[in-house]
Amino acid sequence: MAIRVIAIGVVRRGSAILVFEGRDPSRPGCYFRPLGGGVEDGEHSREALAREFREEIGAEIVEPRLLGVLENRFQYDGKPRHEIVFVYECALADRALYERERFEVSDEPFGAAWQPLDGFGPERRLVPEGLQALLAP
Repeated sequence: MAIRVIAIGVVRRGSAILVFEGRDPSRPGCYFRPLGGGVEDGEHSREALAREFREEIGAEIVEPRLLGVLENRFQYDGKPRHEIVFVYECALADRALYERERFEVSDEPFGAAWQPLDGFGPERRLVPEGLQALLAP
């Protein structure tokens, strides 16, 4: 099993964050994760984050600030996975995007939306594990 390195960006709108909704075919409920994705060879995690936001929702980000790094070991579709996750807080350059409720995401069928930080739980998991604690005031 290869370790995947990813960068995700926490974008806040009041007490909500922008996340995409995903489903694991082997588990009930859904999970939510901030936008972002894989860091390519030779790419800095900040560069990967900016590229992923452009690719996923066609948006530019500003002011990326590293909040921490999480090691995420989990099962997806019954198979073990392992990620190193660079967690950034950032803002959308186009302030008008904060008025949108939903976003089409290029590679996620359910899209992305603003979700309140206190609205996650066992059936609505915020991933990666440890992210909610990292974001707590």
